[in-house]
Amino acid sequence: MARFRAVVAGVGVGVILATGTIGTGPALAAPALASAPVAEGVRPPSTRVHGIDVDRTTIPQLQRLMTAHRLSSVDLVRFYVARIRTLNPKLHAVVRVSSTALADARVADRARAHGDRRPLLGIPVIVKDNIDTTGMPTTAGSLALAGNTPPDAFIVKRLKRAGALVLGKANLSEWANFRSTQSSSGWSAVGGQTNNPYVLDRNPCGSSSGSAVVAAADLATVAVGTETDGSIVCPSGQNGVVGVKPTLGLASRDGIVPISAQQDTPGPITRNVTDAAVVLGAMTGVDRRDPATAAQKGHVYRDYTRFLGSRSLKGARIGVWRAGNFGVSPETDAVMQRAIVRLKALGATVVDTTDIPIDPAYGPEGTALLYEFKHDINAYLHRFAGKGYPKTLADLIAFNKAHAGQELRWFGQETFEQAQATSGSLTDPAYVKARSDATSIARKAIDGTLRTYRLDAVLAPTNSPAWTTDLINGDHFLLGSSSPAAIAGYASLTVQAGYSHGLPVGMSLIGGR
Repeated sequence: MARFRAVVAGVGVGVILATGTIGTGPALAAPALASAPVAEGVRPPSTRVHGIDVDRTTIPQLQRLMTAHRLSSVDLVRFYVARIRTLNPKLHAVVRVSSTALADARVADRARAHGDRRPLLGIPVIVKDNIDTTGMPTTAGSLALAGNTPPDAFIVKRLKRAGALVLGKANLSEWANFRSTQSSSGWSAVGGQTNNPYVLDRNPCGSSSGSAVVAAADLATVAVGTETDGSIVCPSGQNGVVGVKPTLGLASRDGIVPISAQQDTPGPITRNVTDAAVVLGAMTGVDRRDPATAAQKGHVYRDYTRFLGSRSLKGARIGVWRAGNFGVSPETDAVMQRAIVRLKALGATVVDTTDIPIDPAYGPEGTALLYEFKHDINAYLHRFAGKGYPKTLADLIAFNKAHAGQELRWFGQETFEQAQATSGSLTDPAYVKARSDATSIARKAIDGTLRTYRLDAVLAPTNSPAWTTDLINGDHFLLGSSSPAAIAGYASLTVQAGYSHGLPVGMSLIGGR
């Protein structure tokens, strides 16, 4: 859907630039870290390197600066490592920094000197700690996999092929927030509680919490997260950055700790739309180990920056999904109304009565995910986890019980136990019906809405202002618009729409396959 690509690019350029935020995160992260009680008297270091403000510099601009010898990959790595050292004790967003990062940067700088012009050459990337990386453990936030070091995931190989260097691993909601119904987003036994960089006692949302905070607080140039239902777009919205949840199959899941092969996907989390377009193009590719990627042939681009343009909204039809998303948070409503006014000023036709009837899909989705998790996590552990690590979901449950003081201190593992109680068979009639119902309901809801109103995309708030982190009672969601695209396997993207009381509010755009 080239028109959808152009529309979301136009919204990114038009709305974000119009708000004056330039999609670059929390005003250099200074207001939060200076004003939050736990950070009183602490101001973050400058985001300038050799006079260049990297917070407000896109990847293509960084590449030109490095080619002109005004900057180097070594400079960027040293900057980010120092910034992580200073800010991460407050943010808990990064769980590991690569021991080879500086050496990798030197290799990238030498390659540039010899004419290498790959799109991500020398760009530091931090990936979520459920994405496999050579030389660094992949734990999914759990002590059960501490020290587990499988080889690079397919998308990591693609990023490296484009010249990127993997600077480190980002904290996450343990097991991508699929362990308990009472969890606090952003908490893991490995990394602790990730904090929102705008106000430290506010929640970053999950499960790609660390990845979103990395982007927002300038701990790497860009980050990569994963989503099953909301885990890219919610943390991106709540931390004021750009998050792309691609259509299922656009990016391979091989080498990523799973929940569900029917809904999981990795995607970029960045400070601006340009960087999201660059990283998304680098991540694409057909992977023989992920059959879903076969469908991308003839439908993907290595360079999504071609869709960026300030006139992309001329003639676009965008529907506003109000039911369940408006009227629950006056602060969010006010931000969204201002964004809608701006969309109209940029040439879009806004249809104000749109609904996406997704509620009937929630029950079947929940059932299907339990079966899929048991099946898929067992397959991942059997293939990737090294000797001495758990090999089944039953092993993980037993590990948590044996290490309850560390793993079960704040909340339980009832979701694990519900999944274990299923057959885990993807031929089980109960599962087949649940998945069929969930997916078909979601796809009909989106496709029908787009067709009925002749829309290029549907707009909705991504999040309300961040709630206060509550490890005892868990998350306090007011709204969320991720489910239709997540369950359908369709595309969604969030950009920063504005602020309420200094906290970011994101705006999501939902499209078809």
